[in-house]
Amino acid sequence: MEGEAVVENKRIIFKGYIDGIPKETDMEVKSGGGKMAARGSGGVVVKNLYLSCDPYMRGRMRQFYDSYIPPFLPGSVLEGFGVSRVVDSDHPDFSAGDIVTGITGWEEYSLITRTQQLRKIQRQDDIPLSYYVGLLGMPGFTAYAGFYEVCSPKKGDYLFVSAASGAVGQLVGQLAKLHGCYVVGSAGTNQKVDLLKNKFGFDEAFNYKDEPDLDAALKRYLPKGIDIYFDNVGGSMLDAALLNMRVNGRIAVCGMVSEKSLSNPRGIHNLSNLIYKRVRMQGFLQSDYLHLMPRFLEDVGQLYKQGKIAYVEDMSNGLESAPAALVGLYSGKNVGKQVVCVCPE
Repeated sequence: MEGEAVVENKRIIFKGYIDGIPKETDMEVKSGGGKMAARGSGGVVVKNLYLSCDPYMRGRMRQFYDSYIPPFLPGSVLEGFGVSRVVDSDHPDFSAGDIVTGITGWEEYSLITRTQQLRKIQRQDDIPLSYYVGLLGMPGFTAYAGFYEVCSPKKGDYLFVSAASGAVGQLVGQLAKLHGCYVVGSAGTNQKVDLLKNKFGFDEAFNYKDEPDLDAALKRYLPKGIDIYFDNVGGSMLDAALLNMRVNGRIAVCGMVSEKSLSNPRGIHNLSNLIYKRVRMQGFLQSDYLHLMPRFLEDVGQLYKQGKIAYVEDMSNGLESAPAALVGLYSGKNVGKQVVCVCPE
């Protein structure tokens, strides 16, 4: 693409702010031609290849500005992490043909002017490009930074991770095993439990939907208590974990997916255990640790190539499948990291 070009551009439009669980009808697929060029923008035009569906996107569907990231604009294209190919550039650091990852639009082509958040990908034949929105993208980096920097792990620690088969949880558990921890995970189907134990090497795993008493379940699977709880869900699971923490335990609060669709989130009742057990509970954002990105890419890339870690994706094909893929996150339909393939490589 040179100069100004007219492209047919299929897009996913956010229709308006919502209250409750996202629905496919909260988004609209639109097609139409339009002029798009990098010239004069200081940015790049990209063809989007893969898009990432992530739980945090629910928070951007409400009119709430007191957050680390602003809400989506009604009537505008949704955006999120993606892998894209540069087709036109007005920036000295990027050239046509470069493969990049960063925030992009949920559309076939995007003009990106916030180029400071883009990162070039050096293609490696043995690592799929889609992994750069998963294992080697924001979710993988969240797991890496959260585990090593927030959890302060020690060999022999007892670690529990919720939503353990998801984009973040599956890597947390494997890093913990490599570090010498005893690892238990929870998930929402028996298929996912099997994945945790037989593909990711967790010591134990359970289907939380089959457990009417989460406190009893944790006591059964972690009878000596929990040194590290990597929390991806909040709510009743966090409450139960608080009852089972060991002295000087650590809780890394990564996500609250069980609360994201509630107008009035439920309170936590067992916080007094933070005092009794001298537990440190800390929320975090992966963006706090971006100085670790080069080390993360090297470490996790090598572990994957050496066959020491595995990763599972749930791939939807075609941009039109994106609304259903995103909505499915909130009912646990995905098995592994949810990705949308916009354009085959």
